[in-house]
Amino acid sequence: MRGLDGTRIIVTGGGGGIGRRLSLRLAEEGARIAVLDLDGSAAEETGAAVRDAGGEARVHAVDITDFDAVGDAVSDLCADGGHIDGLVNNAGWDRAGPFLETDPELWRRIIAVNYEGPLNLCRHVLPRMQARGAGRVVNVSSDAGRVGSSGESVYAGCKAAIVAFGKSVARELAQDGICINSVCPGPTDTALFRDFAGEGEYGERLRAGLERAIPMRRLGQPDDVVGIVSFLLSEEARFITGQVISVSGGLTMHG
Repeated sequence: MRGLDGTRIIVTGGGGGIGRRLSLRLAEEGARIAVLDLDGSAAEETGAAVRDAGGEARVHAVDITDFDAVGDAVSDLCADGGHIDGLVNNAGWDRAGPFLETDPELWRRIIAVNYEGPLNLCRHVLPRMQARGAGRVVNVSSDAGRVGSSGESVYAGCKAAIVAFGKSVARELAQDGICINSVCPGPTDTALFRDFAGEGEYGERLRAGLERAIPMRRLGQPDDVVGIVSFLLSEEARFITGQVISVSGGLTMHG
């Protein structure tokens, strides 16, 4: 894709799942990757995989809910006088359960990771992009935020919020050459989904039911998501901002 070679792109939650596959894909396009993840060992594994494939990767073990820690990581990435061309807010976390069986402590954790984390990254990265007059941000939301999802009420609310946040800031910064878009995966075979579905008969029945409901008759895979994210980070998408794209195998089709 045009315009990715030589760029520096931050991928949060880059230690596994969609984040790891995306880091590898962007590196294939010539991007220099900054892997941010709470799990430092997982982030190092992604960084090693990128470097083994001939790419360039830097790794930061950072809690994205910590505003100051995020700022330190971003400052370190730019300490060599470089800049940040792209940001992918991919990190996410959830614990499934009916809303009436949850409590404020769980809500706060879900909100901190899925909503405040992207805000922290954007607040530190966007001024640098604004100063340069260029930048791309992709928020990895979820179809749960577009249509709701039983057992994921607070998570779905956060994912809806990050879409609205992205649209709002996209309007504010469009004249500064910054494009901000959201990608909404449907049910995708990641560790987060496996934690949600659980093990045993219940998890198998949930997976089978989703596979029947999805027109393409399978769960998504991380590789199904990375192409559109890479496109939105590239120069090919220079006139696209404030948009929301579902990657769900046809499960959700409304505008």
